[in-house]
Amino acid sequence: MASIASSPRQPSSSPNGNAASYRGPFAIMTVLFFMWGFMTVFNDILIPRFKEAFTLNYFQAMLVQFAFFGAYFIGSVCYFIISMVAGDPIAKIGYKNGVVIGLLISAIGSALFWPAATAVSYPLFLIALFVVGLGFAMLQIAANPYVTILGPERTASSRLNLAQAFNSVGTTAGPLIGGFLIFEYFAKAGVSGADSVKVPYLAFCIVFLLLAAIFFFIHLPHVGEGKIEAGAGALKYPHVVLGVIAIFMYVGGEVSVGSSIINFLGQPDVAGMTAVEASKYVSLFWGGMLVGRFMGAVELSEMKPLNKQLGLVLIPVLCFLLFWTLRSWNSDLKHFDFAAGWVIVKNYLPLLALCWLLFQFGKALAGRTLFIFSGTIVVLLLVAIMSGSHYGKLAMWCIVGIGLFTSIGWPNIFSLALDGTGIYKSQVSSLLVMAILGGALLPPIQGHIADLGGLRISYIVPLIAYAYVGFYGLIGHRVGRGRLSTAT
Repeated sequence: MASIASSPRQPSSSPNGNAASYRGPFAIMTVLFFMWGFMTVFNDILIPRFKEAFTLNYFQAMLVQFAFFGAYFIGSVCYFIISMVAGDPIAKIGYKNGVVIGLLISAIGSALFWPAATAVSYPLFLIALFVVGLGFAMLQIAANPYVTILGPERTASSRLNLAQAFNSVGTTAGPLIGGFLIFEYFAKAGVSGADSVKVPYLAFCIVFLLLAAIFFFIHLPHVGEGKIEAGAGALKYPHVVLGVIAIFMYVGGEVSVGSSIINFLGQPDVAGMTAVEASKYVSLFWGGMLVGRFMGAVELSEMKPLNKQLGLVLIPVLCFLLFWTLRSWNSDLKHFDFAAGWVIVKNYLPLLALCWLLFQFGKALAGRTLFIFSGTIVVLLLVAIMSGSHYGKLAMWCIVGIGLFTSIGWPNIFSLALDGTGIYKSQVSSLLVMAILGGALLPPIQGHIADLGGLRISYIVPLIAYAYVGFYGLIGHRVGRGRLSTAT
């Protein structure tokens, strides 16, 4: 990273100064990020399928998310406790083997879908999802810091942004492919809802096993081996503790906004849209994360200035054209209506232009860019809260546009918190993954405030969350570092 100084690496942690040697391994890592993004949103397809197949109420159906994301928290807590008692496991076995173990656990969980469907057992499905979640927790703990060391540390944020961009590709493609497979292709006459998930998850199992084999045999740097210490060494870094809180706030803020968009756009004083109409704008929210992460990967890289500027222009332009095309498709008439699509996406252009401008102000510094983008989100939320009924469209685009500016949050916070932690990188990673819990806790708080005072005022919850993220980008990531980079 460019914005903070780091302590010297352990010899085993160095990629031997040859970043080009790890382009192949990094490319495989992006497949990994795509897969867990793809499978995470697959849960949104499972919920209505299981609700119908097992005649569940909404609370019972939502146990799908509880089992999956609960495994992240429990798995991370267990990892941290083991590292305190016996020393960091990944520091002993290396990041590569940590990734392999995570893939194997995920494969086992995916394979359990077959007996669960055969037995038509909802509890067994939940156990299978929990096991998949445990595997993903291990992958997150190992893969995120692994990406940061597959090249110079000053460009770690760029690599994480790029990897997370492929995660966003997975979250974008998952609902489309998953909905087709589970609700149409495999849900044939005489096939129960439970049976329709057999083949997709068997395919996931095979993919995970293939990836595990590839990672096992491929040559990768052995990072984190050498000095092993028991105890909570990661907690001795103040910028790590503050980073854990930042991830908690970031995930909580992002999920709070994303979960409330359809209801917000349905408000009479905002846009008065139906759920179907509002869903078109939800795709812009998540699509914005995809655009921002690709732009972040370019801006925080070491590309030549001219190539960097070309990339920062071409990425949003091409993505905008893609959004326009997708929004122009009329599924009823089976043809493209570009005039109708333009009405939906035209107001997104100023947001893309603002995003490009903010990247210029960020000057390829991870902390500075995080502060600027988080501050922009705070302003957008303030406008959405304070705008009256005559400015409903303005409030709508402020909320939809947040996806674009929240995009670089996770990779930038993660890389800033990991920087300079040496042999404790994987222990730090377990703490950061544990903080995903914010996505489970902050949305209900926002919902309670919405019940009391309305949906607009409830956005004070993500506003506070992003204000803290901005603080971390400006000051928090440097606390206790001893010496600061002259770049910031």
